Amino acid sequence: MKILRLTRWLAWGAVAVVGFALLATTGGWLVTDGPLAPQRVAIGPTSLAIGGPFRLTDHRGRAVTEQDFRGQPMAIFFGFTHCPDVCPTTLNEMTGFIEALGTDAERIQWLFVSVDSERDTPQAMAGYLEAFDRRITGLSGTEAQVAEVTRAFRVYYQRVPLEGGGYTMDHSASIFLLDAQGRFAGTVDNKESDRVALEKLRMLVTTRQ
Repeated sequence: MKILRLTRWLAWGAVAVVGFALLATTGGWLVTDGPLAPQRVAIGPTSLAIGGPFRLTDHRGRAVTEQDFRGQPMAIFFGFTHCPDVCPTTLNEMTGFIEALGTDAERIQWLFVSVDSERDTPQAMAGYLEAFDRRITGLSGTEAQVAEVTRAFRVYYQRVPLEGGGYTMDHSASIFLLDAQGRFAGTVDNKESDRVALEKLRMLVTTRQ
C-alpha cells in the first residue's frame, strides 16, 4: 500500500513539473491534455497590455487598422527589409511554421511590420516578401505610424548610423501572438525550438476564445 501511494505521489509530481516547464517555455500557455484535465487553457498573457490600435499600409497598398485583423489569431513580427540576418531568418522560420501547420496555418494571420519608415515602402515590402510564404502580409507606415504600433506592442527599435552615411535598425526579435479578439497570448522567441513554437501556434488556433 505504501509503495502504491509513493508511486501515485511521484506520478503527480512528474505531471506538476512538466506543467510548470511548459508554462515557462510557452509564454503563458498551460497545456492540460491528460485525462484528468482534458482542456487547453491560456493563463496570464491576456492580462498584459500588449497590442492596440494602429494605422498602417499593407504591401499591396491598402490602408489598414487593427480592426481589419480581428476575428482570427495573429502572429506578428517586427523588423525591416535591409536586416542582414534576424529578419530573413525569422521570416524563413515563419514560412516553415506555415508549411508545418498545414490547414491550421490558414486560421492565423501572419504579419511582418516594418520599423524602417524611411526605406520600407509598400513596394519595397512587396518585393522583399516574394522570397517567403505568400500568406505573410507586410505592413509599413510613416514615422509617426510606426511609433504608434511599436508603442502599442512595447517593441524596442532604434536607428543606428553606419560608417559611410548609411544606417541599420536595432529591434526586438520575438513573434507576438494575439488571439482572435486582439488580446496578447504570448510570444515565439527566436531561441526556442520549432517544436515549442509549433505547439504555441497550434494552441493559438484551438484554444477557445
